Amino acid sequence: MRSVSPAALTACLAAVAWCGCGKGPVYARGKLRFEADARVAAANPVTVSPLPGTVDASPATQISFLGARGIRISEVRVIGSRTGTHVGRLRGFATGTGASFLPARPFLPGERVAVDALVRQRTSTRRAATSFTIATPATVNQSEFPLLAGDARAVQRFRSAPQINPSTVTVTTGPASGATPGYLFLAPYQGDGAPGPMIVDQRGQLVWFRPLPAGEQATNLGVQSYRGRPALVWWQGRIIQVGFGEGEDVVYDRSYRRVASIKAGNGYQADLHAIKISAHGTAWLDAFAPVEVDLSAVNGPPRAVVLDSVVQEIDIDTGLVMWEWHALGHLPPAESQVPLAEGSYPWDYAHINSIDPRSPGEVLLSARSTSTIYDVDVHSGRIRWRVGGRSSSLAIGAGAGFYWQHDSELQPGGLISLFDNGSEPPREHQSRGLLLRVDPASRSVSLVREFANPAHVLLSPSQGSMRRLDGGNWLLGYGRLPELTEFGPDGRVLLDASLGSNVQNYSASLSRWEARPLTRPALVASRLPGARLAASMSWNGATEVAGWRLLGGSSPRRLVALATAPRTGFETQILARFSGRYVSVQALDRTGAVIGASRVLQV
Repeated sequence: MRSVSPAALTACLAAVAWCGCGKGPVYARGKLRFEADARVAAANPVTVSPLPGTVDASPATQISFLGARGIRISEVRVIGSRTGTHVGRLRGFATGTGASFLPARPFLPGERVAVDALVRQRTSTRRAATSFTIATPATVNQSEFPLLAGDARAVQRFRSAPQINPSTVTVTTGPASGATPGYLFLAPYQGDGAPGPMIVDQRGQLVWFRPLPAGEQATNLGVQSYRGRPALVWWQGRIIQVGFGEGEDVVYDRSYRRVASIKAGNGYQADLHAIKISAHGTAWLDAFAPVEVDLSAVNGPPRAVVLDSVVQEIDIDTGLVMWEWHALGHLPPAESQVPLAEGSYPWDYAHINSIDPRSPGEVLLSARSTSTIYDVDVHSGRIRWRVGGRSSSLAIGAGAGFYWQHDSELQPGGLISLFDNGSEPPREHQSRGLLLRVDPASRSVSLVREFANPAHVLLSPSQGSMRRLDGGNWLLGYGRLPELTEFGPDGRVLLDASLGSNVQNYSASLSRWEARPLTRPALVASRLPGARLAASMSWNGATEVAGWRLLGGSSPRRLVALATAPRTGFETQILARFSGRYVSVQALDRTGAVIGASRVLQV
């Protein structure tokens, strides 16, 4: 595959419409029809997905009608240019805001699909319409990233929980006065130590870890609200070497029970980059879709494989797709800062890596490969404004530029936060967190504050996060580098910590968390010379444990207290004089009340 510079690509695209021919998506043909559908959509309060102008919808796509609560959809007509009329069934969203039409059979690659339906809302009746093109799906190499060598000494091991062995977390600074109370939420992988979601306290002591099945990793662990209650949310699955994940998002309650599994719809698998649960019982996630595209119009091969970035809003209760947006058809490839791929790698021209749907009717997207953040109109799918990259619609002030960024979020007062990698290839001296003031009215972007670690030069080539904390503090996770830092509003470092060598952690967050597992505390006991007993105890995930009481006796039903000790970390050890046969341990809270007990063991 030939390599084309971004400059040449821009010049070429200025002369011709971005298009695909033959088996790939077609962009130029049917442009007037797409514009007509967009006008119909603009006049209708219902958003229909795939959105008008989508050039690579899945052959297994459903047709989603999203509007206000109480709308009614009927008389759905779906016609493929090759497959003809499609019958199917309507399924309503649990949110009451629309429905999806599920075709009884798939569409064919390359065909055009026209859709219209009758929409009733209160006393008004209108028709809603869309048209789109079906993609030619492509296959990509499924090899995973090779395991990077780490430091075997930087692995946690416990007598009472031998199955738990994640990376260590070493706190080198703090927590200083003013640091935000709570736990750190991480999901380490690579290097030495098992991958999986992990909670640690601000001393680096393990609180909870969940080992994953072989070949799986986790990202984006954090506390979100699900059904009005705090819950753990993360992605888990396979991370393949071409640069995206194939898996699902999961939700666990405060007893560490899985209460929801969130899968991408329309034949896609959820990607590792983004998962956000809304207050309405929906989830925003991303997926990557390898598709075959004719790039001859841009001096590329006629059968190239392009990675399209797909954003979906999922109705959690039903699993239906409520809204779907594709980068192809909305983001011109001329904006990409990644040359056309060579060899067996697909062209990852956009690489959406964060989703923030906080403002009504709009969603903020970050695209790594264009070094741009986009404000997208949910109803039409069009770009309202873009910041950064080659085609910024707003003037960028001194110090406000960024490159290869992650984790853009809308903040109060019209601000936007993001993690500026500044790397791959290196363009800046150090990765940093940016707080920007975006003013579409004056068409300008200015730097409010930057956060860079003064003690370490940290230039992360991939991944990373910037999260707002209570009190105006900020937490930066350095992604590909095993570092994380909490900053005060003035940029002062309040907490600095690191994982083991070569351990990666896509994002880092800090929250309060209270949990009590359904499992029992774990206990291991062994005899020592002189009628002594060594006991090690832990309770994976319990946050209320303040101390332990060791019990022993000659009968399982006649145990007496042998010793008590304060909790000293994930695992606590107690030495006691004991010559009996049976032991157990009780977990105590701050008041001394028993909140859990291990099984009775025979020594």
